[in-house]
Amino acid sequence: MDSQTSQSAQASQSPHTPHTFQVDLRGLVDLLSHHLYSSPRVYLRELLQNAVDAVTARRAEEPDAPALVRLHASDGGLRVEDSGVGLTESDVHGLLATIGRSSKRAEALQEARSDFLGQFGIGLLACFVVAERIRVVSRSARTPGAPPVEWTARDDGSYTVRTLPDAERPEPGTTVYLTARAGAAEWLSPERVLTLARDFGSLLPYDVRVGEERITELPAPWDRPYPSPATRRAALTRHCRELFGFTPLDSIDLDVPVAGIRGVAYVLPSAVSPAQRATHRVHLKGMLLTERAEQLLPDWAFFVRCVLDTDSLRPTASRESLYEDETLAAVREALGERIRSWLTRLAAGDPERLAAFLAVHHLGVKSLARHDGDMLRTMLPWLPFETTDGQLSLEEFAQRHPVVHFTRTVEEYRQVAPIASAQGVGVVNGGYTYDSELIEALPGVRPGTVVAELDADTVTAHLDAVDPGEELALSGFLAAARAKLDPLGCDVVLRAFHPLSVPALHLDDRGARHEQARAEAEERADDLWAGILGSLRGSAPRARLVLNHLNPLVRRIGSLGDPELIGTATESLYGQALLMAQRPLRPADSALLNRAFIGLLEWATHGENGR
Repeated sequence: MDSQTSQSAQASQSPHTPHTFQVDLRGLVDLLSHHLYSSPRVYLRELLQNAVDAVTARRAEEPDAPALVRLHASDGGLRVEDSGVGLTESDVHGLLATIGRSSKRAEALQEARSDFLGQFGIGLLACFVVAERIRVVSRSARTPGAPPVEWTARDDGSYTVRTLPDAERPEPGTTVYLTARAGAAEWLSPERVLTLARDFGSLLPYDVRVGEERITELPAPWDRPYPSPATRRAALTRHCRELFGFTPLDSIDLDVPVAGIRGVAYVLPSAVSPAQRATHRVHLKGMLLTERAEQLLPDWAFFVRCVLDTDSLRPTASRESLYEDETLAAVREALGERIRSWLTRLAAGDPERLAAFLAVHHLGVKSLARHDGDMLRTMLPWLPFETTDGQLSLEEFAQRHPVVHFTRTVEEYRQVAPIASAQGVGVVNGGYTYDSELIEALPGVRPGTVVAELDADTVTAHLDAVDPGEELALSGFLAAARAKLDPLGCDVVLRAFHPLSVPALHLDDRGARHEQARAEAEERADDLWAGILGSLRGSAPRARLVLNHLNPLVRRIGSLGDPELIGTATESLYGQALLMAQRPLRPADSALLNRAFIGLLEWATHGENGR
């Protein structure tokens, strides 16, 4: 067969001939370092993980086998030794040299797999993030008499395997040697290795040392025996300062045996935004998995930071976060219940600590209570609300007032609070986050309580009517005032109320504001949309300016005979009432204030010149 015929035969077979993927190791390392792992620091976790898993595998068969992991860093190199199960030459070829396969998946190790830290076959490959060369010397504990084997790999994808004399590795176990790649030597320095080892491995169950310094600290701070509760609290406070950098208000035990979870939640000493994602430290079988677990607790528990160890939660492929599944959802609910129980215990037995906590984190508790009737019932005597009687709990406020009136916005509350208080009407400011929801839920946990949203009609109804004769005498003034404010969608009414120092009160509600917005949109719209918006007018409520007949200034304005001056004075009262209510001003309101101010100046200077 000539060469042309041979090539044709090969070409005809190629569509059906299997091929093997060729892996660009340098490209894969770049992918790991820039996309899978958040930092090169994870290389040390992989080394510790492999070593601990090897020890675990050996102890599954030899319970009395030594459990040692030693790290030695110097001159741009790192040596990690373990007394684990070790590898044979066939293991090396089949496990280390094949990307994506891990010794933890080998059939011989399946019986101990539940005790392993890792679930993915990235293995030593992660070390190429900081190393240009990896050398592994290992001796198997499962195959007596098998010689030590050496596997040496470079970051260009090449590797060699050879057997060694017994003297090179007399005892079972594995030693990994790393040689730093250019620009990465700092990651293998003794100081950095010690810091990373402590961070990742402080809760590992074996004797792990960097040089001669032990980095494991067992039992964990929350599991250690203490002579008294005060001593334990002080120790946990010290642990929180070292770990998170703050002194906690309190600590909450997070013990969920059914999920294999032990840990502690530290209560933040200062308020944080509910929108800020809380991050927590999670250890998986002793190894630090992540410092930034975000979905560990319910959203309402944003006032704590947690550290815990678990053997049930599932890590993602990078082993730097938690996989969102049913187990995590169940754990989240169980941990939330622990925090809820802590709040209940404080309410029942430690009101001083509860008050100190609520002074900082009442928002988090309100967030919980709006969906939890039991928690709302428990917290009713403690949760603070802004009311016309001062800062009170809803429980105390409801005891003082037969009807719990509330506003839905802070602006509405500012409008009516001074007047309502003077008239003996109790009002709760429901404009802050979650407050209106909790107020509306009050009858469900306190039967017999009457809750009503305060609107303009209710406020006006509580103000004293003016003698009909006096109001009739002011009909000309009121007609001029109403005509002036009608284009602004505002009515004018006359009432008598306290305090006397308030000349006018601007009242509206959501319906009135919607009508104002509709009217403004109608003015700007084309004919088609103006017609559509006009059809929505109906009997929409209007804002109202309530003039105080008891106020001396209003009485003097009512006696004016000049219609133009009455209009300017009415605009001034309207603008002053808006400012008193601290409402955002529309462009039309700002123009009115400016016009009224200029008009009053012109009138005053005209009167001065005419003298």
